Amino acid sequence: MKQILEFEKPIVKLRQEIEEAKKKLASKPTDKLAQQIADLETKADALQRDIHANLSPWQRVQISRHIARPFMLDYVKHICDEFVELHGDRHIGDDNAMPAGFATIGGQRVAILGHQKGRDTKENLLRNFGSAHPEGYRKALRLMRMAEKFSLPIVTLIDTPGAFPGIGAEERNIAEAIAFNLREMMTLRTPIIAIVIGEGGSGGALGIGIADKVLMMENAYYSVISPEGCAAILWKHREHAPEAASALKLSAQDLSKLGIIDGIIPEPLGGAHNDHFAAANSLKEAVLTTLKDLSALPTAKMLEQRYQKFRELGQFTQA
Repeated sequence: MKQILEFEKPIVKLRQEIEEAKKKLASKPTDKLAQQIADLETKADALQRDIHANLSPWQRVQISRHIARPFMLDYVKHICDEFVELHGDRHIGDDNAMPAGFATIGGQRVAILGHQKGRDTKENLLRNFGSAHPEGYRKALRLMRMAEKFSLPIVTLIDTPGAFPGIGAEERNIAEAIAFNLREMMTLRTPIIAIVIGEGGSGGALGIGIADKVLMMENAYYSVISPEGCAAILWKHREHAPEAASALKLSAQDLSKLGIIDGIIPEPLGGAHNDHFAAANSLKEAVLTTLKDLSALPTAKMLEQRYQKFRELGQFTQA
């Protein structure tokens, strides 16, 4: 069944009326009915623009989790001329929650990696619901070091509720794997672009999030904790997730104002799930434009700017 978000229901109802009217028009054409359909389509477009121009942070979180939203490999399919996936961290094994490989985007060779979710039970079990194991982060770093060796820029696509918190992941030291990536990515001598395409949850997102430029899709979110997790801690109940989402300042719009991210990639009206191709084209354009800017920087200056970028995050007051 098609997933319909609560705030989208008025739009869906109007679209259904339009479809019914079109069926009547096909069986019995009249000028009056044709005009009614045109008026309804205008009304539906205006309503959709109005709703999506005034989305709350919680509504954007819901869109970021939409089951039909393009995932990492969907973007790879649409923006890459070719893609060769590599496997394994050379320590423990492979992690299907973190596909990674080398690709060509608009003639530009890159290393591309990111979190991959699933759309059904079988695929979610394969991809571990987008929550990577330690092997995923170590595989990601292995490929990033290869990219550095061959002077290839790195593109990471972030879409995870968080790193996998299971006993096995703890036994294989997931905290160390993420922390090690944070340090090593800061010193990689090649351009890095990180893009939050859906959920950007906690350390699981940060593990591939250190970059010269951090971008977000218009309806993605990036936060130290999920709204539900925050609500459970502060309000003792998940029903306060909408309030938590507002308080966390997790939307692309809020994070851009705070200087946490460097840019917002526009999505088609209604969200990326409504038009994968349009969303992918926006992402591809952002990647190529950003790479062009970064390639003009001397390596030493690029590394210094990357370092200062993260050192300057946050607001401080002195008593």
